Amino acid sequence: MHSHHNGLKTAALLGVLTGLILAVGYWLGGSTGLVIAVVFSLVTNAVSYFFSDKIALRAMGAQPVSEAEFPALHHMVRELAQQAGQPMPRLYVSPSMQPNAFATGRDPEHAAVAVTVGITRILDQRELRGVIGHELSHVYNRDILISSVAGALAGIITMFAQLAIFLPFGGSDDEDSPNPASLLLMLILGPLAASVIQLAISRNREFQADASGATLTGDPLALASALEKIHYGTQRVPLPADSRLTSTAHLMIANPFAGGGLSALFSTHPPMAERIKRLHEQASLTRGAARPYLR
Repeated sequence: MHSHHNGLKTAALLGVLTGLILAVGYWLGGSTGLVIAVVFSLVTNAVSYFFSDKIALRAMGAQPVSEAEFPALHHMVRELAQQAGQPMPRLYVSPSMQPNAFATGRDPEHAAVAVTVGITRILDQRELRGVIGHELSHVYNRDILISSVAGALAGIITMFAQLAIFLPFGGSDDEDSPNPASLLLMLILGPLAASVIQLAISRNREFQADASGATLTGDPLALASALEKIHYGTQRVPLPADSRLTSTAHLMIANPFAGGGLSALFSTHPPMAERIKRLHEQASLTRGAARPYLR
């Protein structure tokens, strides 16, 4: 049920982003600038889409690991990939002591799964299997593609607003052109709304990966337990919010930065307590078993 609803929400939010582009274009009246913004943003996000794996892995300092080095991890990933009828992804380990994990790659044939040293030290095998199921679900759900589309649409709005400062959008002699006040409002609120919608899409994809990952492993409570440990671990060992990491933070299973207060409104991840609550609900529907969740 959650997976279905999140899919509909993602489609609706993408539609709203597209509508924002049309609205900004209508109010500013600049077809030339709109074309430039669209082309530039699509090229930028295409590069991100095709090289997302390399960008994310380099940002976390992740290195490829062989089966001889991490036999249990390889066995776990291979088992779940075969169960899903998908190819085996490349495996990486980051030296970071923060407990976290991420998957990247534009499709299952180009996928990579990375875990940190920190997460291998605090999770047991059952919990780590739950995390791997979540990450593989991101790949199987084509979340990199969806994130790239959302990023492209949001980028178009932002770029269009920036170009509006320099290009002659909307002649002042045209009585149908926007007045300066409404123009300024659109330039400010347009990119802000696009960013908020993009973040909402990212949060919905996390809920969906939780649900489909728990279905893949058949163990929602293992993922719930893992998320609880990861939540406390990331709070104790937050990563520095530098430019390399902020561009890949949405890929990770938990927000790697210290957050709270107003910053939580602009988080790429939904509240951990809500994620754990949903997993316990999923478990109760399948096995009638649940334990207290994080509050």
